[in-house]
Amino acid sequence: MSSPSPKPRVIKDFDKLDVEIQEQIKLEYPEGFEDNLIYFTNKDGKRVSALPFETEEKYYLVRMTVEEAQQIIEDDDDYDADGNLKDEIKEEYEERHAEDVDDEDEGTGFDIADDEDEDDDED
Repeated sequence: MSSPSPKPRVIKDFDKLDVEIQEQIKLEYPEGFEDNLIYFTNKDGKRVSALPFETEEKYYLVRMTVEEAQQIIEDDDDYDADGNLKDEIKEEYEERHAEDVDDEDEGTGFDIADDEDEDDDED
C-alpha cells in the first residue's frame, strides 16, 4: 500500500506565484478560474476556496475567492472580454511550456506560503 514519495503541496496566492506557473495555470484554465475552484476547511476551521493546479514538481492550491478569480481574469490582458484566454497568447504559452501538466495526485498536507515565496528566492 505504500506509494512513491508525494509531491510537495503548496497553498499560495496567485499574485505570489512565479510568472511561469501563472502562465501554465492559464493554459490549464483557458476559460477562467471561477468554475474550477474547490472549497475546503483550513487549519483555523474557516471555509476557503482555491484553484487546484499540478506540475511535475508540486501540487498547488492557489488561494482565491470567486470574486478574486473574476477580477484576475478581468484585469488580465491575456484574456478577452468574454473571459477566455486569447488564441495568440495560448499559442505563445503552449510553445513556451511544451511539457505536459499532469493531473494525477490530490490530497492533503499542503505547505502554506503566505507573504514569503516558498522557493529560495530572496529580494
